[in-house]
Amino acid sequence: MRPVIGVVSDVKVVGTQVVHGVTEKYIYAVARGAQAMPVLLPGTISAVDADMQPERMVVDEMLDLVDGIFLPGSPSNVAPHHYGDLPHDPPLPADPHRDDISLPLIRACLERGVPIFGVCRGFQEMNVALGGTLFQKLYEQPGRFDHREDSSRDIEGQYATAHEVALEPGGLLETLAGAPRWSVNSLHGQGIARLAPGVAVEARADDGTIEAFRVPDTPGFNLAIQWHPEWRFWQDKLSTAVFTAFGAAARLAAERKRGVRLKATG
Repeated sequence: MRPVIGVVSDVKVVGTQVVHGVTEKYIYAVARGAQAMPVLLPGTISAVDADMQPERMVVDEMLDLVDGIFLPGSPSNVAPHHYGDLPHDPPLPADPHRDDISLPLIRACLERGVPIFGVCRGFQEMNVALGGTLFQKLYEQPGRFDHREDSSRDIEGQYATAHEVALEPGGLLETLAGAPRWSVNSLHGQGIARLAPGVAVEARADDGTIEAFRVPDTPGFNLAIQWHPEWRFWQDKLSTAVFTAFGAAARLAAERKRGVRLKATG
């Protein structure tokens, strides 16, 4: 059986209804790229916690059901109060429900060694969950590029490669790429201001913006990427390798979980 990877949903209002959902490209990348069964997780704890259990109990219950966690990108941003900042005026798009599930879920995954992979918003969530901070408007910072997509272009143009990143020598991404630099797309308005403690940089843009990191001193696979490797991952060697590695880690986690269950019943 394929490993099961939980994909955290966004929460938004569509018409008069509250909807929990994930853009299909992320589901496809998990299913085909990681060779896993994607399962959409509710974007807020309150949606599945009728008995008002402690937050950690709900998170652990979710992690018992899956072999890995994927944090997809989103038009929304992590609420600034989670990293000690005040919102800009006017405030940027937010999803407080997703914040409430993703931040404790990240910490629990790293603690338990559950494979976790974050992209774009997921990258920013992982930094905040571990004690880092964000620039709410990276493009207003002196010396930084404007990393946002050109909204006047079609979707192909928006996801086209935009700049190169320098891959950390000896890091996971450099090993997977087999090269010191890589061309990536760029569709983000926010970025890391202060990197969380205990985190190792995996890639930087030429303006100094951190584009990927991992947490080396924790059990299990973990990776956070600011660009969008899910977009046509099969056309890019590094994107393909990243999802393959994530899927392999989830399969190993699934095998270990099944082994524990067999011992318990044997």
